Amino acid sequence: MSTGRKYFGTDGIRGPYGGPVINEAFFARLGRATGPWAKASGGGRRESGSPVAPDKAVTGRRVLMGRDTRESGLPLGAAVAAGLRLAGLEPIDLGVLPTPAVARAVLLEGAPLGVVITASHNPAGDNGIKLFKRGGLKLSDEEEARIVEALFVDEPGGEKALAHAWEEQKKREAVSSDSDETARTGYIEAMMRLLPGSALRGWHLVLDTAWGATLFTSPEVFRRLGAAVDLIGGASKSAIDLAHLFSPHEWVRTGSRLQAAKINDGCGSEHPELMAARVRATGARLGVAHDGDGDRCVLCDEHGEVLDGDEILTLLALHALRQGRLAADTLVVTVQSNLGVDAAVTAAGGRVVRTPVGDRHVAETMRAEGATLGGESSGHIICADISPTGDGLVAALRVIGVMLATGQPLSELRRGLKKYPQAAGTVVAAAKPPVETLPALMKAIHALEAELGQQGRVLVRWSGTEPKLRLLVEGPTEAVVRAGLQKLKMAARADLAGTGAE
Repeated sequence: MSTGRKYFGTDGIRGPYGGPVINEAFFARLGRATGPWAKASGGGRRESGSPVAPDKAVTGRRVLMGRDTRESGLPLGAAVAAGLRLAGLEPIDLGVLPTPAVARAVLLEGAPLGVVITASHNPAGDNGIKLFKRGGLKLSDEEEARIVEALFVDEPGGEKALAHAWEEQKKREAVSSDSDETARTGYIEAMMRLLPGSALRGWHLVLDTAWGATLFTSPEVFRRLGAAVDLIGGASKSAIDLAHLFSPHEWVRTGSRLQAAKINDGCGSEHPELMAARVRATGARLGVAHDGDGDRCVLCDEHGEVLDGDEILTLLALHALRQGRLAADTLVVTVQSNLGVDAAVTAAGGRVVRTPVGDRHVAETMRAEGATLGGESSGHIICADISPTGDGLVAALRVIGVMLATGQPLSELRRGLKKYPQAAGTVVAAAKPPVETLPALMKAIHALEAELGQQGRVLVRWSGTEPKLRLLVEGPTEAVVRAGLQKLKMAARADLAGTGAE
């Protein structure tokens, strides 16, 4: 395990707010440790103005910071900003903003660093941080390791200087005295250009923002494109009404704590059944669900049947192949994706390249292969010609574009993927020993792989962000994969019995 893995998971750092890592003291230290790395990695452009902030001078030290709607986002952001200021950088508050919008702003401005305070799809009591380097790209393992190594290095003034910087930052009552909403307006305008004006006039769609960062962006885009939006987010009062009342910078301070506490609570991409039920009840043309920070997209068709990331990726890849527009004729997915994706894309004349789990690995492989489409079955979809990272809104608009171009409903377009039977499950444990050190589980894996042969596969890995062992079995029939998954679970629980496995 690399040094960075001590804190960083597959996508940033996250965990319970107030815990040993997700707290203001650690985040201030992290900001200070990240500062020197960001400056050494190359500052932003030096000319006056930028596509993101044309009226502001770009000094090469601006750090663009966004967050989701969690109440803890403000104090954690202020702590990171204190550390960044101590390191000589200038944190800029972009307010409540989807993660991909922050990445886009970093790319356009040429900023040395982007920071998003978010725990993505995790519960409201969690929080975390995602970092983007110049170009709007996620950090490599080696870069994360360098930051972790600097975390506890003695600096001039040490903890006293850091504590003073933190107190000064808190007096500002914001992440930074300099806030900038042009990133949000620029992101909305860019999304509008993905479809012709008023392209969705006469459309009725259901949108679930999970009470998260997309609350101020996705509804606006769909409505300005002409759609009638049925917006849900887990509360009785319409989210769009609240969005009209409060700006993103006022969100947490205006008595909207009840809504902030509902992020991902029984809604969003982790709970698409809410979206699907609303589609069936209202006769909407499709449903769109995001996670808390907006980098995921889960859809449902007009019948309320849910599409996962594999179906979205296959749909987009097949359409692009038919149009001769799939870059390098290549789709990049992770080892988690269904084998049916490979069969469908290969039959259409394309190829599939697989990576380890994590959209960061997908993005790195896409750049190496010259591909512009890739993602994960969880709904992280990367359209690299539009965004440097996964973007739930971009994915939804791209799928709608295929619907408009073909005149076909989503229920027809999804038929391009014929999934192999698959069963997935998790085992929760307090400790995360290497899988290869679990004897009963390894024996069960080898036996199951021998049974499946070329007709299936087994995937077992620890989650990068949660204390969960993830198990997946793919095979020729539902009965075979269900039985295989049960054997793996029993073996894993036997090995992890002393760690409180569930």
